[in-house]
Amino acid sequence: MALPALPAVVVIRDVGPCDGLQPEAPVPVEERVRLIEALVAAGVHRIEVAAFVSPKAVPAMAGAAELLAQVPRSANVHYAALVPNRRGAELAMETEVDELTVTMSLSEGYNRRNVNRSIDESLAEVEQICAVAGSVPVDAVMSCAFGSPYEGDIAPKAVAAMEGRLRDLGCAAVTCADTTGMATPRRIEEVLHETGTDVGLHLHETRGTGLVNAFAAMQLGVDRFDTSVGGLGGSPFATGAAGNLATEELVALLDDLGVHTGIDLDRLLEAAAMVGELVDRPLPSRVAAAGPRSRLAGGA
Repeated sequence: MALPALPAVVVIRDVGPCDGLQPEAPVPVEERVRLIEALVAAGVHRIEVAAFVSPKAVPAMAGAAELLAQVPRSANVHYAALVPNRRGAELAMETEVDELTVTMSLSEGYNRRNVNRSIDESLAEVEQICAVAGSVPVDAVMSCAFGSPYEGDIAPKAVAAMEGRLRDLGCAAVTCADTTGMATPRRIEEVLHETGTDVGLHLHETRGTGLVNAFAAMQLGVDRFDTSVGGLGGSPFATGAAGNLATEELVALLDDLGVHTGIDLDRLLEAAAMVGELVDRPLPSRVAAAGPRSRLAGGA
């Protein structure tokens, strides 16, 4: 039986050095640079590398400007930095950054816990960030796009309406985030029916649905995903929230499906092993643990 048509090429933005390491014990800038170098060597050419946030609030992201001054540079490698407000954007723009990302939530309760603002206040910040960014593109990541731990389900039409508002404010791209792992293939289809497929997806594995949700979205035409090497990440504002969809898990699936990513899986697994050493604990990624399909073992 033939599979539904899938995109010929999928663009992956690895958020491991930022979103993945953010909830972990601080990793020195030099080691984070080493991880970024490993990702670039594996063919990952879009990476969220740093967050321009208060080091008192998020100690793991200290040294953002120092890190961006040290990462390897190439014409086809694009580095994104997360910024929470206008001041963060101003600091990021003093570096050689290629893209800004800003997170705001479709859930009022989650937004207040995450950034201590109302949704309207966050939208005002987004507008200021876009003004500061100028020609540097801004990607607005809409958290809780598939449901909130505080308000429950989010109406797909509300997701589409927020996407439109963000683009009107100057955002070059919008990404729908399943922050707390509430998405299912059915809910992915419902949201994309309203937003269209010119959005990115940022998926989590809280309920083990990240990979199947990515596959469902690709069947509908989505070709841009956020993932995290090793499967690290997770929200501190939602009980039980797990890490991001692991980059190596998505790449392993796409390799088998003949979808081009430009990423070398074996080299990517070397980067995942490095992440495991940096956080000094087993990774949630199953492909990092078991290896690719080519690493066959005997037995039933």
